[in-house]
Amino acid sequence: MAPDSTNVTLEGFLREQASMGELRFLTCGSVDDGKSTLIGRLLHEAGQILDDQLATLEKDSVRHGTTGEDIDFALLVDGLEAEREQGITIDVAYRFFTTTRRRFMVADTPGHEQYTRNMATGAANADLAVLLVDARNGLMTQTRRHAFVVSLMGIRHVVLAVNKIDLVDFSEERFHEIRLAFEAMSKGLGFASARAIPISARFGDNITTRSPRLPWYSGPPMLEYLETVDVSDTTARPFRMPVQWVNRPDHTFRGYSGTIATGSVRPGDRIAVASSGVGATIKRIVTMDGDRDEANAGDAITLVMEEEVDISRGDVVTSGDTVAVSDRFDANLVWLSEAPLYPSRGYLMKLGTATVAATVTRIQHRVDINTYEHVTADTLRMNDVAHVMISLGTMIAVETYAADKDLGGFILIDRLTNSTVAVGMVTEVAAVGGGVVWQKQEVDKLARAALKHQHPATVWFTGLSGAGKSTIANLVEQKLHAIGRHTFMLDGDNVRHGLNRDLGFAEADRIENIRRAAEAAKLMVEAGLIVLVSFISPYRGDRDSARDLHGPGEFIEVFVDTPVDECRRRDPKGLYKRADAGLIPNFTGVSAPYEAPLNPEIRLDTTSAPADQLAERVVEELRARGLFAG
Repeated sequence: MAPDSTNVTLEGFLREQASMGELRFLTCGSVDDGKSTLIGRLLHEAGQILDDQLATLEKDSVRHGTTGEDIDFALLVDGLEAEREQGITIDVAYRFFTTTRRRFMVADTPGHEQYTRNMATGAANADLAVLLVDARNGLMTQTRRHAFVVSLMGIRHVVLAVNKIDLVDFSEERFHEIRLAFEAMSKGLGFASARAIPISARFGDNITTRSPRLPWYSGPPMLEYLETVDVSDTTARPFRMPVQWVNRPDHTFRGYSGTIATGSVRPGDRIAVASSGVGATIKRIVTMDGDRDEANAGDAITLVMEEEVDISRGDVVTSGDTVAVSDRFDANLVWLSEAPLYPSRGYLMKLGTATVAATVTRIQHRVDINTYEHVTADTLRMNDVAHVMISLGTMIAVETYAADKDLGGFILIDRLTNSTVAVGMVTEVAAVGGGVVWQKQEVDKLARAALKHQHPATVWFTGLSGAGKSTIANLVEQKLHAIGRHTFMLDGDNVRHGLNRDLGFAEADRIENIRRAAEAAKLMVEAGLIVLVSFISPYRGDRDSARDLHGPGEFIEVFVDTPVDECRRRDPKGLYKRADAGLIPNFTGVSAPYEAPLNPEIRLDTTSAPADQLAERVVEELRARGLFAG
């Protein structure tokens, strides 16, 4: 009997892939289309369920099953108690099984719309997708969504499993109706193969052998097709390895560790660092099992070079074939967060082993899942699919997803919660700087600042409306001017009269308001100035993005900490009174949130001291930080 599938580790399975001719596939589709039942039936028919497992399954079927007196094979996969109680899959369940022809890894993915992120996870490493459809219902919105996401994730082989064919009296007409509808729907999705197979996962029809109840179907049964389908990619790919870790246990050894994404490598081969173009010769290939004469895609290795070369985590080493290095690209994006996406908001992006600051600068279009039409959009909601432009905080090695999944697939991460909010696939890499070359200037920031006898910086005042930001910032500038410092002040209200006069107060506009202010402050820091910025700037992520634009020590966050009740009492402009009356929508502290800084460089409690004393404290803090002398 085949080994117990539950004892097979993912790592061990992946090590054997090349020699076993494996197939990695996922099941997807709408809720209750029978995905888990199909996998359970495949495991049973392939002889992968041990006697004790089968006995437990029979007992569980009585307690949790949905198939009457029959064994509920879905329970073999639906391991979470919440799934068993609800009768749905909410996590990605992986199973491994083997037949005489092939080894398989299958991912059972959720059908509910809110678990699209789990479905995308399962698709990330799959070669083929089994897309289930209930023969009674035909194609559903989630069928269209999953087919589109599968296409975006680079899967080029699909099986349309028309399940529960028994519930439509094994109708040939109904099967072909669904098959033709899917063919029409999937045109343009780029599938290399799309096989439709009628099945009944519950009763085993057309799973391992042709069912006598389907005499009109002459194609292969499900398992036979999966055993024989060719999903191999014969395209020769160059050697590429994202560096995960610089391995330096002591002064006698320096190696660069990672997993080979594509190609192969040998000692003596010349490689190059993608970001710098600097070349080196491989001296050794070190593994846990000793030195190797050759390493291939999927191998975890440590490279030792003949020459000293600057390589860091996140760099990509390559055989010398050109790898694009850029700070902007176009991508297809699947938005996974309940919080909407607004352009200009800052996130972290993880691509390969690199993690960098990233901003979605524009939503080119959103995809209508029902028609696949492109529609305009100012924001993205949970499970939306869109084509976007992304800008990065630094240059990295990046490729299109079609050319290299490792250097073309990425996730976006919320800065505050560290949760994954989107998965993306690069479609086009822009020329360095988008074709706009940064013009080097001989007189730089330090030279300009030296004439002013100061170190440039942005001093960012944040707090609620009426907290006293502008009052204190004005006093700070007066004090700095009195001691001969060169400054400029950006006040939120003043900037909205000019640079940002086209922006309103919706969340997307507020994000863009802060982005522009941060870019303006950065330019003034380049001019050698001490810039005082007074903006409510209610979102931590936006303030963090502003910080990322500056160098070390150049961004000083000042939290003007005044309770909202005190701000309401002061109400110098009468805004709180109007907001409380419902006359001002999206007013921070009343109808819109304010995210207070967690670790500001300076915190000012305006209830404990007058504005002049607080301003003097800011000046002394700037002096202590070395921004000026005297």
